[in-house]
Amino acid sequence: MIERRTLMKATAAATALGTFGAGSALSESGPQKIDVHQHFLPDVYTEALAKLGIRGAGGVDFPEWTPEGAVEMMNGQGIQTGILSISSPGVHFGDDGAAVDLARTCNEYSAALVKQNLDRFGVFAVLPMPLVEASLTEAEFALDELALDGVVLPSSYSDGTYLGDPKFDALMAELDQRSAVAFVHPTVPVSAPGEQLTIPPFATEFVFDTSRAIANLIWTGAAEKYPNIKFIFSHAGGTAPFLAWRWSLLEQLPATKAAAPKGFLHYLRNFYYDTALSGGEQVLSALTKLVPSDRILFGSDFPFAPPPVSVAAWAGVSRFDGLNAADRDNIASLNAKQMFPRLA
Repeated sequence: MIERRTLMKATAAATALGTFGAGSALSESGPQKIDVHQHFLPDVYTEALAKLGIRGAGGVDFPEWTPEGAVEMMNGQGIQTGILSISSPGVHFGDDGAAVDLARTCNEYSAALVKQNLDRFGVFAVLPMPLVEASLTEAEFALDELALDGVVLPSSYSDGTYLGDPKFDALMAELDQRSAVAFVHPTVPVSAPGEQLTIPPFATEFVFDTSRAIANLIWTGAAEKYPNIKFIFSHAGGTAPFLAWRWSLLEQLPATKAAAPKGFLHYLRNFYYDTALSGGEQVLSALTKLVPSDRILFGSDFPFAPPPVSVAAWAGVSRFDGLNAADRDNIASLNAKQMFPRLA
């Protein structure tokens, strides 16, 4: 269990950082980007996981992260604001109490960071999922008391469940009532292949797990029941744009017609998608055939994606001939400003 003094120490450390970078010149002209897919790795988080023998995720070690380093990266890439989130593997590792404490620690730390740097950072609150009641409590605290910008939800959980499972209905109903933003980040599912497949899971399992979560939200009827949640799916939705037509064939089944009466494509087009690690014309062609530019948001995936990778990804978006200047402005910042009015 994380003691209360540790919570206070983490929050004090974030506050002591002070305001930095707010007046720094950004390197790009025109609309400055808002990054909805940026992670943070405070010491209190990485140290807690290290005690469990966890030093990385998705097949890569945790990169070094500091707020100053994040601001330096943003200044260099023309990013005005980065909305931070805890990435895979989340905070729950079998000990319910420890998960609750670690979620609160991370949320209080990030809230203090935002308070001191209002225009540079936002935060998606981490929840102790799959604990539904505890996650409800933490969501209410994070959104009401800490005034965070939304929540981050893993695509799947240690008990094998996925977003869309009816066991999560109480949390979904609360988020829907609030018209909350839910940033969905992939993880390595319990059903992932074993050591025989040596490809780093971030390259395969992450995109497949995002796709399963998207399909399950529609298949179970959750997308129909909770239409006000603003879901943002990482990495252009994984394989969802490519599989959209194939999934629509499920509409021939009576159960699908009952759960998703508007059809798979309707719900897919009601979601939002980010551009993290998705700057190639292949993925952008599929994504822009599925949704218009007002459903796409910029994401860097920093610090897991080093700056040269996020620069290359945005360069791909910038030169993709399926987007015009207005589309690129939407993706860079205008869609995020509509979603998060405080950043407008």
